[in-house]
Formats: sequence, C-alpha cells, structure tokens
Amino acid sequence: MKALRLSGTLVAGAIAFAAFAASAQTKEVVIYTAAPGAVVDALTDRYAKETGVKVQVVKAGSGDLIRRVRAEAASPKADVIWSVGGEQLESNKDLLAEYTTSEDAAILPAYKISKAWSPYSGILAVFSVNTKLLKPEEYPKSWKDLADPRWKGKITSARADASGSAFQQFATVLTIYGNEGPAIYKAILDNINFATSSGVVNRLVNDGEAAVGITLEDDALQYKNNGGPIAIVMPGDGTSTVPDGMALIKGAPSAEEGKKFMNWVLSKPVQDYVVKETNRRSARIDTPFPGTPITAIKTIDYDILKIAAQRDDLLKQWRAMAVGR
Repeated sequence: MKALRLSGTLVAGAIAFAAFAASAQTKEVVIYTAAPGAVVDALTDRYAKETGVKVQVVKAGSGDLIRRVRAEAASPKADVIWSVGGEQLESNKDLLAEYTTSEDAAILPAYKISKAWSPYSGILAVFSVNTKLLKPEEYPKSWKDLADPRWKGKITSARADASGSAFQQFATVLTIYGNEGPAIYKAILDNINFATSSGVVNRLVNDGEAAVGITLEDDALQYKNNGGPIAIVMPGDGTSTVPDGMALIKGAPSAEEGKKFMNWVLSKPVQDYVVKETNRRSARIDTPFPGTPITAIKTIDYDILKIAAQRDDLLKQWRAMAVGR
C-alpha cells in the first residue's frame, strides 16, 4: 500500500507538471498595432524569445484599429493596442482599462497625460523634402508656407480621418493659428495629394513623386539615414511633440499578459532599441535621442486632453474641408 501511495503521488505530480507545461506553452498575448511592420516583427519576436509567450499581432492604421476595438467591445479579441496617437486613445478611453506600468517612475513627466493609457514613444511633426527636387532656399519654412499656391500638387500627407499623425498635423495648425487656422489649413489641404497611409508619405517624397511630405520625424529619418534624397525641416512657426501611446483593452482576454508586455516595452533595454532602430524619441527620462535636441526645436503647447475632447468635431470640420477628395 505504501508503494501504491508513492506511485499515486508520482502520477499526480506528473499530471500537474504536464498541465503546468501545457499552460505555459499556450500563454499568448494579442496585440493590435499601427507601428511600422519591421519594428513590430523585431520586438514581438524578441519578446517571444525572452518570455516564451506567443504574440499574435494585427497590423493596421490607427483609425482602423480603434474601430475594430470598438466593434469587439462586447467580446474583446485583443489585449493591448500599441503605437496609436495619444489623443486618439484619450478620445476612446471608454474602450481602455486603466493600468500604471511598472516603469512609470522612469517616464518623462510631460508624456504622462492620462491614466487610461501609457506613452510608448515620442513623435514629432515635421516636413520632409526631396533634395533633388528642391534647393535649400526653396524648402518650406513654416506651416503657413505650405498654404502658398506654388505648392499645388507637390505636397503629400495622409488623411486626418484615417491617420493619427495626420490628425496631429491638422490640430497643430489650428493650435498655432487659432481663428486663422482653418483657412490656413484649408489652403494647405488644397495643395495636397493624399497618400494611402502615413507610412507611404516618405516613400513618395523619396521617389520624387512629391516634393514635400507632412510627416513624422522618425519616418523621415528612416529614409534619410538609409541614404535617400531626404532633408527634414522643423516648421519655424512651431510644431508638436506628443506621446504615441499604448493601452490595455478593457475586458482583455489575457489582461495579465498584456500588462507584462506593456511593462517590457517601456523597459530601458527595449526603449534604447526603439530609439536606435526607429528614430523615435523615448518615453523614458534615461534614454537619450541622438538627433536634434527637443530644446532646439520650437514646440507648441499641444493640449492632448483638450484636442481629444474635440476630436469628433475636429474630424467633422476636416471632412468638410476635404469633401470630394
């Protein structure tokens, strides 16, 4: 009987271990992201190797991702939404679960905007120009310059109702120019040939299909650093730097795995990698940026909370300007 009891204990232990191993093997986290594909692949592969957690990824534009999360709200399919504009997350915070990451003490205070989402990286609105098509003295110097009819058909940008970065550009012009902003932006819009997405903007500039792109600093730097005929212009009348964010989705099926992924993304080794490989500014205090210091750039007071609260009205205004396009 004693031997039988030992045998039973061993069997029970083996079953428990097998169940634990099976559970570990099936751990996964589902991520919805608008981050560049190469970055997503590199980071999710690294995360899977470091943690043993399987990562499922859905890549799409930020607007499409938000619509998908809302459509799935009654039965969420994803755990984390990652690399989406902060104001877009804030204006849809009813879809998000509050979570303060384990790295919160190391995050730049200026990027701590909301309890509903966490910053992932810092983005900066800039102009990219094709150096083969334009001489330095011909570069646009400001947002107001882009409203000049001489740029008709020579500028490219994404649609503000489909791209978080393009919405940021629109809100930046309105913030700088106040009551004059809508007329100035409408004149800029009249000069734009829309790109199919924000990720296509700098390819069009690089290939000479557009002379100027209204874009984000990191994407323009990617082409410039790879030897493309690209120069970056910081708007002289001011520009906006805001946190690109990530958040835990309310009702996430694997919320604990989602939290672990968010903590990992904000860890210093990963943030160092993000800066090096994506040219984005870190959300952390202790990760330096190798490009132009933010103190050397004229930045505006871009009030994400206020802009997020007005987002629906601003998009209606933008669509009215873009009607027929």
